[in-house]
Amino acid sequence: SVRDAGFTDMGTKKAVEDGLIDGPRMQISVNPLTITGGHGDNWTRSGVDTTLQTYPGMPSGICDGVEEVRKTVRKMLRAGADVIKVHATGGVTSPTDHPEFTQFSYEELKVMVEEAFYRNGVKVMAHAQGAEGIKNAIRAGIYSIEHGIYIDEETIELMLENGTFLVPTLLAPVSVLESGEKDDRMAPYAIEKSKEVIEAHKASIAKAYEAGVKIAMGTDAGVMEHGTNLRELGLMCDIGMSPMEAIVASTKTAAECLGWDDKVGTIEEGKYADLIITETNPIKNVRSLENSRNISFVMKDGKVYKNLLG
Repeated sequence: SVRDAGFTDMGTKKAVEDGLIDGPRMQISVNPLTITGGHGDNWTRSGVDTTLQTYPGMPSGICDGVEEVRKTVRKMLRAGADVIKVHATGGVTSPTDHPEFTQFSYEELKVMVEEAFYRNGVKVMAHAQGAEGIKNAIRAGIYSIEHGIYIDEETIELMLENGTFLVPTLLAPVSVLESGEKDDRMAPYAIEKSKEVIEAHKASIAKAYEAGVKIAMGTDAGVMEHGTNLRELGLMCDIGMSPMEAIVASTKTAAECLGWDDKVGTIEEGKYADLIITETNPIKNVRSLENSRNISFVMKDGKVYKNLLG
């Protein structure tokens, strides 16, 4: 199962559900909400707009002011969003902002939660890297913080008080730097910002983990190559988690984050028959999962998709 944090439309989800293509069970957010000139608005100062093309199933996420935000949430819900994604701060890969920059106001974030959750039962997740933007998101009722690069003590207290999930995505800045070393497809500003944030990111996640914040595994897949996602587990162990804690974050806690813990996340009677069998013992060597050849068996809802077992 996967919670897609942007740019998968209802057509892709339906194609998987109808068996036209193989894929994971999905929650989709369609297009993340962003302010003009913020993370997600890829207009460059040269005048070139590299933003993902919009179409009826992928409405534009750019919105400013409470009422425009309200309408944009409604558009994402109309397009089939299972969760609303918002860029509450700047980011590493955006051309005109910084990860610490606060974007939407508290009032704008609050109306997203009001419109999505209280009217439609749909939760809001936030790309949030700077401390003030994270705090605004938590206070507004957003249930999940993605990245959390700059977390301070007050932020941790708010997360514990509200039961907020933290999805660290430690692999994201690492992958940006690796991409920059490999070829010239990664923008220079993204490489420089990754260098700036990577140590602060590790320290923040370690601090949140030690305080008992609920951590769910996620990777910002797309920044790195698909299929390399399980590198995240080793990075989570590097900041202090045990291999079993990293695995639980990837299964049980992640299912809770999706609100699907009654269906997936643990092997129990009555839940979907989703099973993975590994060639190696990840408790002894969690990084062995980074090699896809060590994933011997994959079953989704009772159907076998991969079987390398004798």
